Amino acid sequence: MIRDKARLDALLADVHEWVRSTAHPAEERVAAEDRVPDEIVADMAARGYFGWSIPEAYGGLGLTTEELVMGAMELSQCAVAFRARVGTNTGIGSEALVADGTEAQKRDYLPRLASGEITGSFALTEPDAGSDASALKTSARRDGGDYILSGMKCYITNAPIADVFTVMARTDPDTSGARGVSAFIVDRDMAGLTTSAPYSMMGQAGSPVGEVHFDNVRVPADRLIGGVEGQGFRTAMKVLNKQRIHLAALCTGPSIRMLDLAMDHAETREQSGSKIIDFQLVAALLADCRVDIEAARALVLQTARARDEGRDIALEASICKYFASEAAGRVADRCVQVFGGAGYVADHAPIERYYRDVRLFRLYEGTSQIHQLNITKQARRLRAKEART
Repeated sequence: MIRDKARLDALLADVHEWVRSTAHPAEERVAAEDRVPDEIVADMAARGYFGWSIPEAYGGLGLTTEELVMGAMELSQCAVAFRARVGTNTGIGSEALVADGTEAQKRDYLPRLASGEITGSFALTEPDAGSDASALKTSARRDGGDYILSGMKCYITNAPIADVFTVMARTDPDTSGARGVSAFIVDRDMAGLTTSAPYSMMGQAGSPVGEVHFDNVRVPADRLIGGVEGQGFRTAMKVLNKQRIHLAALCTGPSIRMLDLAMDHAETREQSGSKIIDFQLVAALLADCRVDIEAARALVLQTARARDEGRDIALEASICKYFASEAAGRVADRCVQVFGGAGYVADHAPIERYYRDVRLFRLYEGTSQIHQLNITKQARRLRAKEART
């Protein structure tokens, strides 16, 4: 749902210009330093990028899902680190509070997340609880007016730099699976909370990912999201269903950028006296990239509109994430092929960095295989529902 087209167009134009004037020239620096420079973070904060989907009442822009994904497709047409730096605040790192937080929790945290004053992180995955998030072992034991958190999380985006964590922990040790899981807001400065150094990764330089350790961390009971135990898994699913649409858009932006790079190369590289874009097999690679991008874009926008209308999008969200992430991988592979040997050499073109960066998309927030299973599960659920009516 687009509320104010002129306002949205102005935002998208600002992002489009910023990506090309600020982000693209800084990509090599970010890769070399493995961090987004402070002045660029401050610039993104000043432009409101940290608070896109946080409600206006709490200092954000209050973008609808459709508006958010349109912005995400623009912002992600550059190195992944830039959108990751703001993405947790305007997505997975704030959405639990937006969806289920108490009024006091929202007033306390959302304005600071929206302004970029603090950085959020969503801590769900554990060594034995990744694709099966309901298998988590991190515990939260009630002790008077507090909870005592013990356990660890891994593969957590922005963990090394985050100021506040949305943490899923088991409050009922006698209940297995999704029941008995609760969601908490945990501050970095709470005694017993530590984070690892950033992992050394295949790609996504500048986007720190690491572990979060809880050694009997005492968390006040008023940090239990929504104030109700046992609702954490339901909260997580609300977060992930929206984030999967958001992430699908964030997969599509790099695909657009990679195709732009490949088109530029094919228009200027000559072989046997002809531009390689005039070679039919090269043209076919470029055409297939465009088809994947347009199909992903259409799926994302269609699903975002459905969510804004209040429809159940559990099936469509999985389809979006699965298709867009796999499409990004296909686009990356074809674009390297268009570049030929230059596509494999970092000194010649940024396409090899994008190739490595987008590989992660098919793994996090549900592997492609988990989404395949979920798509069939959700389709069966809908068929059964239709049969009863």
